[in-house]
Amino acid sequence: MIVGIGEALWDVLPEGKKIGGAPANFAYHVSQFGLQSCIVSAVGDDALGKEILDNFREKNLNHIVETVPYPTGTVQVELDPNGVPQYDIKENVAWDNIPFTPQLEELAHRTRAICYGSLAQRNVVTRQTINRFIDAMPKDQENLIVFDVNLRQRFYTKEILDESMKRCNVLKINDEELVTISRMLGYPGTDLQSKCWILLGRYDLKMLILTCGVNGSYIFTSGNMSYLATPQVEVADTVGAGDSFTATFTSSIIKGLPVAEAHRRAVEVSAFVCTQHGAMPVLPEKFTKAE
Repeated sequence: MIVGIGEALWDVLPEGKKIGGAPANFAYHVSQFGLQSCIVSAVGDDALGKEILDNFREKNLNHIVETVPYPTGTVQVELDPNGVPQYDIKENVAWDNIPFTPQLEELAHRTRAICYGSLAQRNVVTRQTINRFIDAMPKDQENLIVFDVNLRQRFYTKEILDESMKRCNVLKINDEELVTISRMLGYPGTDLQSKCWILLGRYDLKMLILTCGVNGSYIFTSGNMSYLATPQVEVADTVGAGDSFTATFTSSIIKGLPVAEAHRRAVEVSAFVCTQHGAMPVLPEKFTKAE
């Protein structure tokens, strides 16, 4: 099982609302590659929460989504002239309060890969649930524990970021987040590659994924680096593109593909997602059926 854990919410976009949240986006795209995925989150006992659950069922997505006495999460999304989203994320909502249940513990025991972010850890309840889930996973060197940094508004601290990087073995970060985290940790200089090598070593990571928007992306592993340029496409919006990258890369590694091939596929899929509106488009068969 491959798990996305954290926020499930509504992105309220200029053209209307769409289901979002990085863990849901991640698990949805993983499922398109024929792997068993599961979304772990929470919604409120309200119309928006019921609609999320109905949507997951319609997409045949495995999910453990508890109903809790808080409103279902929403995010007001405004796009700048380049189609890049700006977020206003509502606080004290359902996904801030995901309980750790016996059902979650059982799921953790059979989880091969997990993706979690920093945003979902802004509240202690969900933060503790994520940490307990990771601790309950099998201690297998082949398992992937992916920390997808997601610095939004003021919803992160040095302590949470440091602890999350200690728990993960794959770090996914973008260039702006890398600069912010390096400054917090006291790494001097402006060379992004040097900062990545430092993080790879300091946290004993298997892999570090660095995305730089239109300036390409990198995968760092012990002693090796893969770089690919970003394809030029007609951008509809970039919502969920990073999550599709993470899902494609993780799925490819789980299937046994080399890092360079997993990287190439992730770049192609995320470029396609940028041409579509919303975070969960159906991927063309040329991506999902490729071997």
